[in-house]
Amino acid sequence: MLTLLKIKNVALIDTLAVEFGEGLNLLTGETGSGKSIIVDSLGALTGSRVTSDLIKQGETSATVEGLFTDLVESELAILLDEVGIDGGTDGEVIVRREISHAGKNRIFINGQLTTQAVLKKVGALLVDIHGQGEQAILNDAKSHAAMLDDFAQTQEMIERVSHAYSGWAKLNAELGTLKADEAERLQLLDVLRFQSDEISRVDPKPGEDDELEDEKRRVANSEKLSTLSDEAFRALYDEAESTLATLDKGVRALAELGDFDASFREYDEGLRAARAVIEDAALTARDFASRLNFSPERLDEIENRLADLTSLKRKYGGTIAGVMDHLSAARRRLENVESSELRESELARELTAARSLYIDTARQLHETRVKAAKKFSAAVEKDLAEVALDKARFEVRIAADETRLSPRGIDTVEFYFSANPGEPPQPLARVVSGGEASRLMLILKTAARAKEQGKAAVFDEIDIGIGGRVAEAVGRKLKRLAASQQVLCVTHQPQVASLADEHLFVEKMMSGKKTTVNVRTLSGSERVEEIARMLAGEQITDAARENARAMLAGA
Repeated sequence: MLTLLKIKNVALIDTLAVEFGEGLNLLTGETGSGKSIIVDSLGALTGSRVTSDLIKQGETSATVEGLFTDLVESELAILLDEVGIDGGTDGEVIVRREISHAGKNRIFINGQLTTQAVLKKVGALLVDIHGQGEQAILNDAKSHAAMLDDFAQTQEMIERVSHAYSGWAKLNAELGTLKADEAERLQLLDVLRFQSDEISRVDPKPGEDDELEDEKRRVANSEKLSTLSDEAFRALYDEAESTLATLDKGVRALAELGDFDASFREYDEGLRAARAVIEDAALTARDFASRLNFSPERLDEIENRLADLTSLKRKYGGTIAGVMDHLSAARRRLENVESSELRESELARELTAARSLYIDTARQLHETRVKAAKKFSAAVEKDLAEVALDKARFEVRIAADETRLSPRGIDTVEFYFSANPGEPPQPLARVVSGGEASRLMLILKTAARAKEQGKAAVFDEIDIGIGGRVAEAVGRKLKRLAASQQVLCVTHQPQVASLADEHLFVEKMMSGKKTTVNVRTLSGSERVEEIARMLAGEQITDAARENARAMLAGA
């Protein structure tokens, strides 16, 4: 609830601190005393748009600050956590808004700087302000559904629907992402399959290109190589004057010399080694020549194979090793993409099952709402008669659309209203006047048995255009609502004021040439005087005072 409201430099107010209590807090005072300034300040504190016109003349900035206590955990705590604001553990929230002539706003929640968007969300969980602009709420079908759900006590069912919706929405989003990428995925599949097939068809082997290049050179030059090999063999080994024959002659001559001079024997081992090398080279040349077989067909095969390998290297990595790495990567990506196709099929099946679960749960909620709507309509019509709307008709119409899934079900809930007999009920947006709106909202709130613990309901001049018995009925409705949540109400009706748990008197005060606003809590004789003033006007009579006492006694 709102425990303390501080206002500085707003309109006529210099500095003002207003303490509110539990139950029904009523603000009274003469017309123009500043009651609307307090309501406007509270609106600014809960996220309403404000301009620099709100700032007191001669000042550069204005500040509004509120202390909210006894707050219920859950939705508010979750919201504060989501926006990174420390919610504390004592059930208190302090909101401060600073407005400057430059049009800049600084907003703080529990001492942390935040935005107007966040303030609006937080403010909606702290205060409901109802006034002559009530149509904005009454025209909102979401508000209609929320009131009906309060009456039907469907929160647990809504949570089940919301849970089923979350499961469906998650799968639907995942499937949507896959489908959105389908064209790209199909294109990628074609590319990867082509690359994998192309490389696999050629089937390159490590080092194969180097081996083929060597073979190509041999085959292309086989005639020349054969001649050279034959020449080498004959020159080294197979002619009478071959290198080997000449060497053998020299070795024999040196051996004989060694018989006469031992120094020649030192060359025996080296010469034998040289002979072995020459013989080995000659025989290798002969064997090489025997293996040479020039084949134009084989040369074509080699060149075609090298062309295939060169094409792969140019496309996929520059080397055979790079091509093999690309093939491995392509196969891995292909497997992943193909698995996403399987995932899409699985998702489609899972989505169908999730939707069926959601629809079954939403239908149960729909049936509960339909049953509750009749009882709610009857309760509202009964209460309307007590607040000068006795000829009014009220209906709750529910349309279910199983193609429109939402966290709160498949229903569109809309309130229909007719103030005059003979006129068929129409959507509230078309037929409710400003004067009727606040009273209707009060009836709806009480009929719905809304128990928004910790949240303040503010009614600005809800009783305009009524009096007597009707005003008393409005007051009783406010009193009933205040039994379950804090209510703040600006009133001009003594019948309403007499029912206050906290009676706050708003007055203008003059100090020299300056006008300011003051608020004080009335009790005892002060309340009698104020209610008597509301009854009689400026000339308060003893009869008015007696009537005021009677009202207070019967409250």
